[in-house]
Formats: sequence, C-alpha cells, structure tokens
Amino acid sequence: MISRRHFFKSLGGLGALGVSTTAYGFSEPVLQLGVTRYNVSPPRWPSGLQLKIAAIADLHACDPWMSLDRIHTIVERTNALKPDIIVMLGDYVAGHRHVTRFIPANEWAPVLAGLKAPLGVHAILGNHDWWDDRDVQRDGKGQPVARQALEAAGIPVYENDARRITKNGRPFWLAGLGDQLAYMPARRFRPLRRIGVDDLSATLAKITDDAPVILLAHEPDIFSEVPSRVSLTLSGHTHGGQVRVFGYSPMVPSRYGNRYAYGHVVEDDRHLIISGGLGCSILPVRIGMPPEIVMVDVTA
Repeated sequence: MISRRHFFKSLGGLGALGVSTTAYGFSEPVLQLGVTRYNVSPPRWPSGLQLKIAAIADLHACDPWMSLDRIHTIVERTNALKPDIIVMLGDYVAGHRHVTRFIPANEWAPVLAGLKAPLGVHAILGNHDWWDDRDVQRDGKGQPVARQALEAAGIPVYENDARRITKNGRPFWLAGLGDQLAYMPARRFRPLRRIGVDDLSATLAKITDDAPVILLAHEPDIFSEVPSRVSLTLSGHTHGGQVRVFGYSPMVPSRYGNRYAYGHVVEDDRHLIISGGLGCSILPVRIGMPPEIVMVDVTA
C-alpha cells in the first residue's frame, strides 16, 4: 500500500494536467478559510446547558503557508464567532519542510494568546509538537517547547488531565488526552517501549461527578476506546486527508482509514468530530479540503 508521504510526493510531481491541479491545491492553504458548523445532541446531555465550542486544529505555523499574519486572521475570525469556549487540538509547529521559514513557538504562541472566550482557551498537543523537540525525543521525557510556549502565553495545556467548568451554574468537564504518537519511532534515537503518552483511564479517573464530559484527543483513533461516559470527542490530526474527493480521502493518517477521516462520526450513540484543520503536513497541498475553523453547538 502506498504511504501517505509517497502519495503526496507523487501528487507534487504530476504532469501537465497535474500542474494546474496541484497549483490549485497549493493555493487552498493560503487563500481560503471556512467555518464548518455542527449541531450535536449527545445522549444524557443536560437540558438547559447550551455550549458553543470553537475548535482550532493543525495550524502548522510556517512561512509562507501559515504566517503570523494568517494566524492573526484565524484568531480574529474565531473571536468574531463569539464561542463560549475555545479549544486547540494540537500540531502548532510546521509539518513539512517546504517552507521559507520555520516560525518558532515564542512567536506563534503569543498570537494565539489573542484568542478570547468567556470559558477560556484550552489546548492539547499534537504529534508534531512532540516530534519537533529533539531533546524530548532523545531523552524520552520532558515538556515540549510548544507546551512551554503555550503556557507562557497563558493557555493551559492538558495532558491526561481534566477540568470542571461551569456555564450559568451548569457544570461540564473538559478532558485532554496526552498525544498518542508523542515519541517518533526514530531510527536516530534509542528505541522506546511505547510511542504515546496517552492514558485514557487516568484522564477519566479525574472526573469526580456525573457532569457531561468533552474529550480533546489530537488523533481520532482513540475514539474506538472512548466510553459512552464521554458526551463528545474532538480531534484533529488527519487534515481530512488534505485531499478529499466526493467525501472520500485517498490517504488518511489513521489505522481506521476513512472511518475517522473527517467530520461528525456517531457510533453507538457516541459522538466524534474530526476537524479538517488549518495547515498542512508533508506538502502544502489541500484539494477539496479547505482550511476550517470548527464550531460545535452542543444542546440537549
């Protein structure tokens, strides 16, 4: 089976017809920005608790594709949606090398600090945020630079942690899972016994009452293990495949393929929303999958 990396390399090397298609694909990451809306009514969601969630995923900050000016635009557009709460689903650092400049965390994080919502801005990390920190990868432990920068900017980062939040006297829990691919199985470094830092059981064990739970998990693959106790899972990572035609993504970085590629997935009354994200990995190409901010209205 062709790998995702080889797929995008082939895409970038297309012939005459492919040149025009690829040029269009390269323009999508820069020229377009949409808002995708979902209305979700999970089982056992309490009546009277209406929650507007804005989700930002997979920025992959770099010039020229995801410049600081573009991140400013995303921040302003998100704030204008007036969500109750903003969640960031990981992968803030560049995901490919076809750039003119890698934007360091101490530049993009202060821009993200401009995000504002009554119930706060909350973040998890993605695999690229871990992979980008060579010291953490070498040592097999530590806090990635991306996390340090976000917290220095006043944005809490959740790693197998949960926080009880109240809106108009009605509580809910926001839980953040550690990344499932945190340690790249690198050939350069010593082998690790496990790749992820995720611990779903430990995360949910921190929930101490029966208020509903919203889970942030960068990679959507964990959803197959998420119990019905969780009302809604929000993920990124896949970019919707970056190439999506007639609702199908040829290559998806998930062991479940198109099952968890993009959009609103319902399984056994459990709800998952996968953002198509904002940036790119491997190549700055998006075809049929324009960048998006996700807005989720959760009601009974």
